[in-house]
Amino acid sequence: MHHPEDNPWKITSQKNIYDNPWINVTEYKVINPAGNPGIYGKVHYKNLAIGVLPLDDELNTYLVGQYRFPLNQYSWEMPEGGGPEGTDPLESAKRELLEETGLKASQWTEIQRLHLSNSVSDELSILYLARGLKQFEAEPEETEQLIIKKVPFAEIYRMVCDGEITDSMTVAAVLKVQLLLTENRL
Repeated sequence: MHHPEDNPWKITSQKNIYDNPWINVTEYKVINPAGNPGIYGKVHYKNLAIGVLPLDDELNTYLVGQYRFPLNQYSWEMPEGGGPEGTDPLESAKRELLEETGLKASQWTEIQRLHLSNSVSDELSILYLARGLKQFEAEPEETEQLIIKKVPFAEIYRMVCDGEITDSMTVAAVLKVQLLLTENRL
C-alpha cells in the first residue's frame, strides 16, 4: 500500500524527562501537522517485546498467569519478556520460554510483528510459535511470581474471543495461530 514518506511533524526542541534501564521518556516541542506549536511525549523501550506461543502435538498451549503492576490486575498471557536491543530476538524468545515454563522447542516460526502502543511509544513486539516441545525446569526471574497452566488451544481461543485474555501480544498470537489452523497452514 502506498503512503506518504514525508514526516508532517517538525521537532523544534527535545528534553530527556526520565531514564531507567528499560525505558526512556523524551518530551518534544513540535509543530504539529496543522502547523501549530505543541508538545509530544515519547516512551522509548530499550528492549524488544518478545512473545512465544508454545503449541504441542495435541494442540495444547501454556499460559502464564501473573499480577501486572501497571494494570493493577492479574493477567493470563503467553510466555513473554524483553529482548535487549542488539541481541537476536529468537535467542530472547528461547530464553523466555525456558525461564517461564521450563519448555524448549525444536521448531520456531516468527508469526507476527506489532507496535504495541504507537501513539506514545516505539515498542516493537515480535511473536513466535514454538513447536516440538520438551519439558525442563522453569527458571523464573525474581520479579516474577508465575502460575503456569497447560490449556487446550481451543480454550485459549475462546478466552481471547470472550475478552478473558486482554494481553495484546497473546491476543494477536492466538488469532494468528487460529487463522493458520483454519487455513491448514501449520
